[in-house]
Amino acid sequence: MGLYVTGTDTGVGKTLASGALLHALRRADVRALGMKPVASGCERIDGAWRNEDALALQRAGAFEARYEDINPFALEHPLAPELAARDAHVDVALGPILDAHARLSAQADCVIVEGVGGWMAPLATQLMQADLVRALDVPVVLVVGLRLGCLNHAYLSERAIAADGCRLAGWIATGVDPLMARVDDNLALLRERLQAPCWGVLPNDPHPDPARMSQHLAWPPSFRL
Repeated sequence: MGLYVTGTDTGVGKTLASGALLHALRRADVRALGMKPVASGCERIDGAWRNEDALALQRAGAFEARYEDINPFALEHPLAPELAARDAHVDVALGPILDAHARLSAQADCVIVEGVGGWMAPLATQLMQADLVRALDVPVVLVVGLRLGCLNHAYLSERAIAADGCRLAGWIATGVDPLMARVDDNLALLRERLQAPCWGVLPNDPHPDPARMSQHLAWPPSFRL
């Protein structure tokens, strides 16, 4: 069981939404773990590359899983993963990701996998996010960053996910722009036009806490992990 979390763009709050999902699942007595298969922008900690988002997912999980399983490809430079991997002379491949996911799945009821950037951002030169989602056979959750342009980005993302043969189970809105005009009207349009249901709206918060944000989430009764 599991979910794949993607976004309408980079910087829309995928890690916050993933963390909130993990806490919501834990409250429902679901033993859940997070995963960030490919992460660029890492720092050296105790002799190993570590990524802030992957560490946040590790903390939000039901227990502290092995970091190397949560983030099998930790890349130094804060660039598109394709470029960061090239700089590091690392071959990002599907096999090691699937192996790490299998180890996490053996320990948990559900694994929340966070992608990179928006849906069409490649994981590697020959590896798209859709390839991973199809291999994992999990539904997708789209994080929609509420800012000018989000309607176009959300509609295009939903269309691309469907075109890639993947299933969009729901979407989560995040208040990334505190000055966005007519937020409620934009949310109404998203609810009207997106085929998948809204799982919640995470308000803008300069110091967001995933556990607190999880209270704003609720997936429809018809959805089954």
